Amino acid sequence: MRVSRAYLVIFFLLYVVTLALFVVQPPWLLDLRNFVFDRYQALDTPAYDPATPVRIVAIDEASLAKYGQWPWPRTRLAELVDRLADRGAATAAFDIIFAEPDRLSLEQVVGGLPDGTIKSDFEQHLSGAETNDALLSRAVARLPTALGMTMTQGASRPDWAAKFGLVYAGDPPAAFLPVFASALLPLAQLREAAQGLGATNWLPDHDQIVRRVPLLLRCGDAIVPSLAMEALRLAQGASTYVVRSSNASGTTAFGQHTGLNAIKVGDFEIATGSDGSIRPRYTHTNAARYISAAEVLDGTMPEDAVRGRIVLIGTPVTGLGDVKATPLDAVVPGVEIHAQVLEQLLAGKLLSRPDWGPGLELFATLVFLTLLATTLPRLPPSLAALLSLLAAVFILVGSWVGFTHYNLLLDPAFPCLVIGTAYLSGASSLWESELQSERQVRRAFGKFVSPAVVSRIAENPRLLVLSGETRELTILFSDLRSFSTISESLSASEVAHFLNTYLTPMTDVILAHEGTIDKYIGDAIVAFWNAPLDVADHSRRAVEAALAMRAALVAFNEEQDRLAALGQKTVRNVRMGLGLNRGACSVGNMGSQQRFDYSALGDPMNVAARLEALTKSYQVDILATASVLKEVPDFAWLEVDEVRVKGRSGVTQLFTIVGDEAYAASPAFKALAGAHEELLAATRDGEFRTAARLAQNLAGSVEPRWRPFYQALELRCRDLARQLPQPETA
Repeated sequence: MRVSRAYLVIFFLLYVVTLALFVVQPPWLLDLRNFVFDRYQALDTPAYDPATPVRIVAIDEASLAKYGQWPWPRTRLAELVDRLADRGAATAAFDIIFAEPDRLSLEQVVGGLPDGTIKSDFEQHLSGAETNDALLSRAVARLPTALGMTMTQGASRPDWAAKFGLVYAGDPPAAFLPVFASALLPLAQLREAAQGLGATNWLPDHDQIVRRVPLLLRCGDAIVPSLAMEALRLAQGASTYVVRSSNASGTTAFGQHTGLNAIKVGDFEIATGSDGSIRPRYTHTNAARYISAAEVLDGTMPEDAVRGRIVLIGTPVTGLGDVKATPLDAVVPGVEIHAQVLEQLLAGKLLSRPDWGPGLELFATLVFLTLLATTLPRLPPSLAALLSLLAAVFILVGSWVGFTHYNLLLDPAFPCLVIGTAYLSGASSLWESELQSERQVRRAFGKFVSPAVVSRIAENPRLLVLSGETRELTILFSDLRSFSTISESLSASEVAHFLNTYLTPMTDVILAHEGTIDKYIGDAIVAFWNAPLDVADHSRRAVEAALAMRAALVAFNEEQDRLAALGQKTVRNVRMGLGLNRGACSVGNMGSQQRFDYSALGDPMNVAARLEALTKSYQVDILATASVLKEVPDFAWLEVDEVRVKGRSGVTQLFTIVGDEAYAASPAFKALAGAHEELLAATRDGEFRTAARLAQNLAGSVEPRWRPFYQALELRCRDLARQLPQPETA
């Protein structure tokens, strides 16, 4: 199929828009990608592994019911840490910010009393007593503990001593990390006692679902690890983070500053995104992760429940406000997200959005877009739709296999969106182009050929060549006899009515026999066969049309007689001449750029016109050449003469047709053909007197329609006989 300019423009715009979307990455595209990745996680959710060395000590409803409402005095939290240390916990991490002194500590309670003797006595009695915060600090110092801190965008920028060392290879990592202006820190006393400080922040998307978790953040010039990273560091007894960024040794970035690649802590090297974040492959919330704080405090916890494990301490009670949403669950305690991050880090099952992923997605998109652009016009609509569907399935399957087997996040949404848009817009353009082509065909040929032929052309425009080609045609020229005389007796409107009445049945006959109307010239009709579509037996169809036009003229004259009997003004005894010829002609759209018609040109057209004119001389209604008779030899043909047609140097044999193949096999025609051949033989031998006599005999015996023909032959033979030398008399 020839593609239209609109089709090319559509695919050009698709290329431009595809590249623009890839560069800009609009929010709706990110939402679509996240939606797909969320569905992947929902469809292939890993089961929780109870053997994982991470547990959550939850200050839950049971704990609050037994030990009172939150917040608890820090003496109880100190007792909690001591019990964990006694049971062999590897490390503890508080998802709680101890930013203010414990208001339940006695010195804080006394400080809130009214000034007076009682307050003074209590202050004197408590002088030198250990505060609740001091007790918690002592417990924290006993067990490797990481305290939580929260990064904010506040105005102040507090200073604190880092608990870890950090080295990097490649570009300085600070430039790529999420930036915060300030931090909400634990009390200095607690910070000094703790071996680790970690941020509790997330990087939620605008729908507030936590898909990315930062492992490192930046506050001013300081780099801060997450709480989960600090817990992992302390559990291994490590002291330093090693960050590998773009342009590090072994990391090719071609000089581009693309961001972080990995963070190593102890024995674990963690691949990260460019901003130092990871994407956990979440599991569903599971009660097996949790140990009630009440069980720890009252000693009912199983003996080995926390031995050698990382223990996160938090408040998962919904009413306390620390709840988040993940791709799997709408309500998840924040402390559990820290726990799942640690589980993923330890198991090495993080989801990865590789830096080569977007490039692969763009490459696949452009490849399939190009494949679709080049094949869509060449394929049937159903096959093109199947190809587009298979391309989308291939991308989806590849993305799904990457997710399920390799934890890779390869986006199928963007390529499938482009492919779907390309197919719909491209197919629509081709469909519109096809409709336009069909309309053009119907405009161009609706007045020339039958509706059936128009439908065939419209269904398959490839069959049509409009620009011009050489074809073997059978040509028909027909004309009314004495049309000028007829016109003199009629008004202009009556002439138009008469022509319409005459031309309509003649046109119907030609179209019914798969002919193409070339043009009308007044009362004349020019038609041909075998264009614009192939007609295998076009000469036979043309001869059949000529015989049908003869019969239609008889019916036309009978109708005129009937109307005359009713007193209407008519033209009676209308006669027609018709020429048939076959030969190679140039056929196509002929004319100027402003106006053109589908027509044929060539010498065979001129010969057909000459034959139509010669029908007057021979007093027959149809004349045909030997090229037509050769293709339809089984009809009832009679040879008329051999003439030199004007404009041609050779001799042309002329034939007239008496009837169809059924009549050709009849005894009547065989007798006529025998007598006619005897007449022709006498003429060829120069026996013109004999020929005149034979013609006279035939004129008296044939049907009335053929009498003028034989009478004309008789007169011609007698004229030739008179021109012969007279025999000498004795």
